[in-house]
Amino acid sequence: MKIIYFSIIITLILTSCNSTNNQYSNKNSKYEWKNLVDQNLSEWDVYLSYKIQPGYNGAQPKDDQGNLIEPIGLNNSSYNVFSTIQEGDNLIVKNSGEYYGCLVTKQEYENYHFQLKYKWGNKKWAYRENLLKDSGILYHSIGQIGVDYWRSWMLSQEFQIMEGHTGDFWSQLTSAIDIRAYKPEGHLNPMAHSSQDFLPLGFQSPNKNYCLRSGNYEKEHDEWNTLDLYCFEDKSLHVVNGHVVMILKNSRYTDEQANIKPLTKGKIQLQSEAAEIFFKDIKIREIDSLSSSQFALF
Repeated sequence: MKIIYFSIIITLILTSCNSTNNQYSNKNSKYEWKNLVDQNLSEWDVYLSYKIQPGYNGAQPKDDQGNLIEPIGLNNSSYNVFSTIQEGDNLIVKNSGEYYGCLVTKQEYENYHFQLKYKWGNKKWAYRENLLKDSGILYHSIGQIGVDYWRSWMLSQEFQIMEGHTGDFWSQLTSAIDIRAYKPEGHLNPMAHSSQDFLPLGFQSPNKNYCLRSGNYEKEHDEWNTLDLYCFEDKSLHVVNGHVVMILKNSRYTDEQANIKPLTKGKIQLQSEAAEIFFKDIKIREIDSLSSSQFALF
């Protein structure tokens, strides 16, 4: 009897350890990973706007004569902001950051697990010369490019990539979402935490459109970080190096007729934001559910 009891205890311990180690892995997907990077970046379009300067106020830039400057636009081959580099077996995407803009997938995605690795380069440009290095994953991207404040991106939800802030949330244009987070107080920003109730953030929210991630799990400057973005129906998870740093649901946006609509699918944008950054192992797979441990977070 003691032997049977002991065996049961060991089995429970092993099951618990396995669950902990894999609690943020999705085991319910029957779909294969799709690699999103080849030498020609054939899965992506490139949109570039401007070299945003310090003091920018959201207005369309003007030249020295006061004439409005048009954005560089879509797939202009005269610029080399996004390029690929072969390093051994790794195909690296280099984002020089010199101009604001994005890589944007040609295809829309819904119900997926998106993953990439990133590390910072050394260069910063103009607007960010004295600021933290910045980029981001913009998901559920819809509509025209260049309609946001920075004239560089689409309406979307943002998984922030930024020194000391990777995993933060920003809404772009009229997007909104609910996040498990501490309420803001005074000049403090909301801060994500799994123990808190859901807080609405985004367009026209009294809590504004920015939320801090629950903790900093970034690696050293020259090391590769792994980011996982899970999107299923109206829910999403921001995961940094294996740690869930934000739990989000009720993804939505407000259309031109002031109607609130679900925002659950769209293109994916990788931001160029005046800082050099490198990406690799960019891939995506469909999922048909969240895992039980992921679903429990909601």
